[in-house]
Amino acid sequence: MSKNSTCPVCGAPTQAATRPFCSQRCADIDLGRWFSGQYRIPGPPADEENLEKPERNDER
Repeated sequence: MSKNSTCPVCGAPTQAATRPFCSQRCADIDLGRWFSGQYRIPGPPADEENLEKPERNDER
């Protein structure tokens, strides 16, 4: 990565401690976009019959 890289969220120069972002705030914004589904990795649609059902844990 070059020394003059820019933050993918806001375009500001990156900081070594938070690279590839300029700040922890922009890193958190990016993570939130992944969690909300704004970013997606392309691929074929999943076959719902082959998806594993999550196990329910009622023990507390």
